[in-house]
Amino acid sequence: MKLYELKPAEGSTTAPRRLGRGVGSGLGKTSGKGHKGAKARSGGGKRPGFEGGQMPLVRQLPKRGFKNIFAKEYATVNISALDVFEDGTVVDAALLAEKRIIRKELDGLKVLGNGELTKKLTVKAVKFTASAKEKIEAVGGTAEVI
Repeated sequence: MKLYELKPAEGSTTAPRRLGRGVGSGLGKTSGKGHKGAKARSGGGKRPGFEGGQMPLVRQLPKRGFKNIFAKEYATVNISALDVFEDGTVVDAALLAEKRIIRKELDGLKVLGNGELTKKLTVKAVKFTASAKEKIEAVGGTAEVI
C-alpha cells in the first residue's frame, strides 16, 4: 500500500455543498444566506459578545483582582499518601508523579502533615510543614529540603 492509494472508507465522507450553481440545485441565487444583511455578506456576522450596540456585559462588570506571575505553585502531598512505599525508599516528586500520587511536579513538592506515617523514608521536597517534618523524623526517616 502506498500513500497515494489511501482513501477514506466508502460512505464515510460527503461531498461539499456547491453553492450558487443555479436555482435547480436548491442552493442557487442567495446560496442559502437569505436576503441581504450582515450575515449574507462576505466576512459577515457580528463579533462574539456583540449586543446590538448596548454596552456589553463584559464592559459593565468591574475588573477585579490580578494574576501574580511570580507566584509559585507547589504539588502537595500528605504524609498518609507516603505510607504506600517500602522502608528506606527515597521519595521525591519524580517518583510520586510516576506512581500517580501527584499529577505534575509544578514548581516543586510540598509535604503536608495530614495522616500518619509508619515507614522509615527519605523524603526530598522543596517545602515541608512543621508537622510533616516532625512525623517523618519521629519514625526514623529524614526530610531533605532540595
